[in-house]
Amino acid sequence: MKKILQDLSLAEIETLVVEKGEKKFRGKQLFEGLTQGKAITEITSLSKDFKAKLLEEYEDRPVTIKETFYSSDGTEKYLFELADGNLVEGVLMKYKYGYTQCISTQVGCRMGCKFCASTLNGLIRNMTAGEILSQILVVNALHKKDIEGQVTNARAVTNVVMMGSGEPLDNYDETVRFLRLVTAAEGICISARNISLSTCGIVPKMYKFAEEGIPLNMTVSLHATDDCMRERTMPIAKAYKIGEILKACEYYFQKTGRRYYFEYTLIEGENCDEEHAEALIRLLKGKPCHVNLIRLNEVKERSLKATGDKEAYRFLGRLEKGGISATLRRQIGADIGGACGQLRASYLQGEKQ
Repeated sequence: MKKILQDLSLAEIETLVVEKGEKKFRGKQLFEGLTQGKAITEITSLSKDFKAKLLEEYEDRPVTIKETFYSSDGTEKYLFELADGNLVEGVLMKYKYGYTQCISTQVGCRMGCKFCASTLNGLIRNMTAGEILSQILVVNALHKKDIEGQVTNARAVTNVVMMGSGEPLDNYDETVRFLRLVTAAEGICISARNISLSTCGIVPKMYKFAEEGIPLNMTVSLHATDDCMRERTMPIAKAYKIGEILKACEYYFQKTGRRYYFEYTLIEGENCDEEHAEALIRLLKGKPCHVNLIRLNEVKERSLKATGDKEAYRFLGRLEKGGISATLRRQIGADIGGACGQLRASYLQGEKQ
């Protein structure tokens, strides 16, 4: 596979074009074209000879949308194809305040969480920062018309959640580089406060990330109220205990001033009884955090079952009564395999949805 220009900042691209014998301003033209989601060959402000020179070393388009699936609720799910033929997926969720895109950071995942389809085939490879960014660039290009139908240069995607395939902190360097690219003023300039990073709780990397100066929304997949229970569904729990995770979250809060979030997937017969709600209250009460309750998207290869709506709302009510800030995440995209990893897994099995 060739190198990827989207891995580079504006300054790096300007240096590159000068090294290739072009004027520095060509770097800005190249960078702007890439930021608009264009392939190298589609940037009309550059000469054919210069583009041909670039194509000897760099991918024309590192990420393409192989297939798009549309939910009855307006959600769009994409199967992205990388230049080497690998597949990842993403979801675009449309809200009144803007479009939120869920993106992937790895091809597959090695974390082994029992409720997630992303890990079914293990980790294939890490994605580069430019590949992660290009998922957003191609979706922006797809939605380049505003609601009046007029072409606009404004970005369509206003919020990003790093909750697709892969563990972002397991691909630490490329994740951080992506975050610097996506928040750069000269790029698509999405505020760090509009970005959420979901981790299963790799404690040393959580401490390291707190020092990066990127005040995004740190979200930890908790899904249990004690270590033994967590180990049953999350192998990472054998390495890092809940107490260690809470200390890392508190450190992140001290360094950034940003409250942290916990994802808690409600699994029938596992973690959603009243006693679990009470345990969660005891664990988190008084901490600067918020709990996102999630109704399990069942994966056919797994035996875990989702709890009912009545039980989910009862669990939410108990948390709120106990003084915990919490919400029950709205179910979206269920008819198109909305949970991360489901689309890629079914495609790899030859079961087109």
